[in-house]
Amino acid sequence: MSLLPEVSKNYGRLKFLINGQWVMSQSTTVYEDINPATGEVIAEFPSATRAEARAAVEAAQNAFKDWRDVPMRDRARLLFDLRGKFEEHFDELCRVLTQDHGRTIDESRGSLRRVIENIESACSALYGLAKQNEHMDQLAQGIDQYLIWEPLGPFLIVTPGNIPMHAWSSFVPYALAAGCTVVVSPSRQDPVAAEYVCRVAQEAGLPAGVINLIHGGREINKEILTQPEIMGVGFIGSNKAGRELFDLCGKLGKRSSINGNGKNHVVILPDADIDAAIQWLLRGCFGMTGQRCLGVDNVVIIGNIYDEVKKKFKEAAAAMKLGYGLDTETELGPMTTLSGKEKVLRWIDNSLAEGAKMVLDGRTAKVKDYPKGYFLGPTILEDVHVDMSMAKEEAFGPVAALIRGKNLDEAIEWINTKTNLGHSACIMTTNGKNARKFIREVNVGNVGVNIGVAQPYAFFPLGSKRESFLGVAKSRMASMRMFMDEKTVVARWA
Repeated sequence: MSLLPEVSKNYGRLKFLINGQWVMSQSTTVYEDINPATGEVIAEFPSATRAEARAAVEAAQNAFKDWRDVPMRDRARLLFDLRGKFEEHFDELCRVLTQDHGRTIDESRGSLRRVIENIESACSALYGLAKQNEHMDQLAQGIDQYLIWEPLGPFLIVTPGNIPMHAWSSFVPYALAAGCTVVVSPSRQDPVAAEYVCRVAQEAGLPAGVINLIHGGREINKEILTQPEIMGVGFIGSNKAGRELFDLCGKLGKRSSINGNGKNHVVILPDADIDAAIQWLLRGCFGMTGQRCLGVDNVVIIGNIYDEVKKKFKEAAAAMKLGYGLDTETELGPMTTLSGKEKVLRWIDNSLAEGAKMVLDGRTAKVKDYPKGYFLGPTILEDVHVDMSMAKEEAFGPVAALIRGKNLDEAIEWINTKTNLGHSACIMTTNGKNARKFIREVNVGNVGVNIGVAQPYAFFPLGSKRESFLGVAKSRMASMRMFMDEKTVVARWA
């Protein structure tokens, strides 16, 4: 065992970032932040008052007045400096993320790479603005016409507990590139990770008030969104919370990018490389302990390979090492919260009550050195039918449901009709014709071929569909269209 050191055993009472200053909240509502592997309290954090939420909005609005006029090359330089700071603090951020969230250190390293790629992508988007501007000379006699893009103003950014740093980078760098400012409201699940990412960003030399951070929750998020200066919201989280913000944006006439729940599938065809498919399944079903938007619940196995896939998948999953993510040998960390673990346990119990059978039971998993940790082992169920509620509802834990399928057409129909969610779907095959058919016909926003997680690179949007997405623009690169608006100019000078 090689256990990496924690950045700190306890981070004390967390503060808010308002107008460039880290300030102590006056709130009397305070929560504990718990390391999910050890069960120990590592911080406490307040829920913002309305006055503090208002102060963060005012700081963002005041900063916007100047930030929008910062020359493009200067904004680009600051973004490059921001990238450099994340590289400089890479190891520290990874260890904080693992300690606060529970994922393995390798998973944290992958997440921080996505953060850096998003900053790079935002730089690219900034320079791409010049290409979006259109100019037509002498459109009519003596008349020129051109299109320009302008930043809208301050935005609320709400990040989830499962990807606190990655989600931050899916919106914040793009908002800054566009010339907007932000108020960040992170999940209560891992507030230390949320604070650290803003502290590192502050080191890049961004002007005061460009990035603000407060802790709150749904009511504070609604309070911020109703402020007249806030132009909209970038959100990643549950469908329920996202729908509330989306409906509020509709009433207020504001913009939104709402990324919600998923119910994702992997389809394995008889011609697939079974041994490779098993490794992809381990990542897709159990990576980040199943707490990922593009993770897999339903494994649809076509043809006579079912028994072979089940046997090899069970053996590989059972061999995964559970433990604290700062142990470099750990392959599966704990659930992030006790309530999250309990929810997955209920999901498994309900699935068994519906008629599913247990292939591999991870419910009683224990880690000797961490008896208070929120651990769940890999769990595999079979005899699952697509009409069961378990086949339609997201487990959000280390659970895989094996489903027998007749053919590819049936699998595509199930994906398209048995759930209203549309984050992702993957196919495992060596047949290009079948892969192409799957890509063209499956009604999801992110498609994978011979991979377990259809994670788009930062230069591409998270292209989710149906009830998995609501709003005017997808996250990442596409969010530039949420943060900016067109202005058409018609000028006569002759």
